Amino acid sequence: MAAEHLEGSVLATLRDVMENEYPVLLDTFIVDSEERLRGLQQGLEGADAQALRLAAHSFKGSCSNMGASLLAGLCKQLEDCARREQLEQAPALVEQIAREFAIVRILLKSERQRYAN
Repeated sequence: MAAEHLEGSVLATLRDVMENEYPVLLDTFIVDSEERLRGLQQGLEGADAQALRLAAHSFKGSCSNMGASLLAGLCKQLEDCARREQLEQAPALVEQIAREFAIVRILLKSERQRYAN
């Protein structure tokens, strides 16, 4: 597991807590995150600072819970820009978030394969 993208200790804790539901958690996070990313892109396209802030905030929380701290940090930056209604950096941040999520998704799918039924 690439430590800069996912915290192994967080995943280990989730594995212990979720037990047999751990694979479902991984699948759910991936699907939900894809939807959250679409929400970020829609907020950006509509230049809707409020929608962008809410989507970034929501994505940040789920990333933090899964140990994707770099991704959560990027979402925090986007949330802060949107809160200040300074969207000049938003396109670059959304692109960074999309790239980082692509990496996290690959890592989590690999993790998921370890628990295939």
